Amino acid sequence: MTATPANPDRLKSLAEALISAAQRAGADQADALAVDGRSVGIDVRGGVLEQAERAESIDIGLRVLIGGRQAAVSSSDHSDEAIAQMAARAVAMAREAPVDDYLGLADPDQLATIRNADSLKICDDAPEPDPAYLQNMAMRAEAAALSVKGISQIESANASYSHRRMWMAASNGFSGGYARTGHVLSTVAITGEGTGMERDYAGESRVYAADLPTPEEIGLLAAERTLARAGAKKPPTGAFPILFDRRVSSSLIAHLLSAVNGSAIARGASWLRKDMGELILPEHMTLSEDPLRVGYPSSRPFDAEGLATRPRNIVSNGVLQGWTLDLATGRKLGMDSTASAARGMASSPSPTHGNVILTPGDVTQDQLISQMGRGLVVTSMLGASINGTTGDYSRGAAGFWVENGQITHAVNECTIAGNLRDMLMTLIAADDALPWRGVQVPSLLVQGMTVAGA
Repeated sequence: MTATPANPDRLKSLAEALISAAQRAGADQADALAVDGRSVGIDVRGGVLEQAERAESIDIGLRVLIGGRQAAVSSSDHSDEAIAQMAARAVAMAREAPVDDYLGLADPDQLATIRNADSLKICDDAPEPDPAYLQNMAMRAEAAALSVKGISQIESANASYSHRRMWMAASNGFSGGYARTGHVLSTVAITGEGTGMERDYAGESRVYAADLPTPEEIGLLAAERTLARAGAKKPPTGAFPILFDRRVSSSLIAHLLSAVNGSAIARGASWLRKDMGELILPEHMTLSEDPLRVGYPSSRPFDAEGLATRPRNIVSNGVLQGWTLDLATGRKLGMDSTASAARGMASSPSPTHGNVILTPGDVTQDQLISQMGRGLVVTSMLGASINGTTGDYSRGAAGFWVENGQITHAVNECTIAGNLRDMLMTLIAADDALPWRGVQVPSLLVQGMTVAGA
């Protein structure tokens, strides 16, 4: 086992020191982050260690506001002199920035009262896993995949761990922080050779190591998926129903989430900008967000502006309920923040989503495939051409061809296209959504998309 993360009191003192320095330098308002991050990752190949990486750092970030202007800076040097220089530099930068009258910190009475994440259980308090333990996990996953006949090699098998503790402070009186952990196990397997080579993967991430599937489960699933891709060929061209497997269906909902993001709405650059209160999903579907789900990697007690997070419906019974907002976009649109702000060390807050859940269906994926008749099951995608203003959609895809309600063979090198507004209104959901995801979505059947293949 290795060293434990930094004491949270150290991070608290750093964040609050940044605020004091900013005020001395002339800032009207300021907020700051101090983050202690550490991670270790092990890759194996051919039964031996291929790569080991370890990273540790304590980084600090400061945002200052002066008369409607803002600037943000960051550093890994947290000496008193460096903090003073950061504050002076940020203030000088802010004075040259354009004015935005919607900028500003939360009022004190808006701030979250719970300022830790103890109840959310997003940090594994067990000691950091030893590199030898991680290597063993990766080797077991690789061995399991290689044990399956037809797997020619393993491209990679990885086991990794991360621990991140943050503290946020602001001149409006907010001061709070929490830690989160992540355990990841993944394998990429290959079958065939040359132009007939196909690959696929399996991987999972959890807050607690005990919640991960076994390495053998990961390896065997990677092998199963890879072998299913053998002999892939281009599908025909035409209009067909398309079933987005649960591995990729969340990407459809991610496009919806981008369209209701307050930043896009404020710019007038969203295909949903005029659809508040309108039907945008089938009437039986609700799209909700719950940042307070216990044990989920995306959970958080407060957002990057110190507002208490809360569950909400983004879409209720098919009807769009509202935008996803931080303080600035909310003010621009004449609405309250939805406590959705996120920020980097050297960036200003912007709206984001976490722990999004779409209403599942009551049929299996196999039943949806049977309903399709003839069409495409998409299991992986690459590239994207998405028009955020019109919702026009085009992506490269691979998966499986369906004839007479049965999968017949693997397909690749095709493009699928449609319009997101039309696609989302035809959704039929399966009952197979997986837990632990930041966007929890089942397999989704979409009617009448265009497939460009052979």
